Amino acid sequence: MKPQPKLTELVVSRTIPAAPAAVFEVWLDPKSPGGPWFGASKVIFDAKVDGLFYHSMEHEGRTWPHYGRFVAIDKARRIEHTWVSEATQGVESVVTVTFEPKGDATVVTLRHRDVPDDELGRQHADGWGWMLGMLEGRFAGPKKE
Repeated sequence: MKPQPKLTELVVSRTIPAAPAAVFEVWLDPKSPGGPWFGASKVIFDAKVDGLFYHSMEHEGRTWPHYGRFVAIDKARRIEHTWVSEATQGVESVVTVTFEPKGDATVVTLRHRDVPDDELGRQHADGWGWMLGMLEGRFAGPKKE
């Protein structure tokens, strides 16, 4: 029997220049640029409690499949889903995304818990940070000179 890996929690956060409802809608729309599912080579997506998702991403010349199940969806406030991938060593981890209003913006905080505490597992923080940057770019206005 393979020993269970040591697990950790990763947290990334970003302030997005849009209202929580708008950010939430982009997050759950696999056809919307800036969302985490957009641009995947294959997406199967059922955004409801107990709905399943599968998406595969092309990165560094490989296909990286990810899959899970939606656990909670609280419109414009919180999304929670499981997350399984090669980088989690097949361990079912949990992703919780919160959308907190801050003036005219939204603070999006993503907590990914039960991630293997190794190099590949910790790389999720970079991936989620990149994804939040794409989300921010989706709502950012034109660059000012």
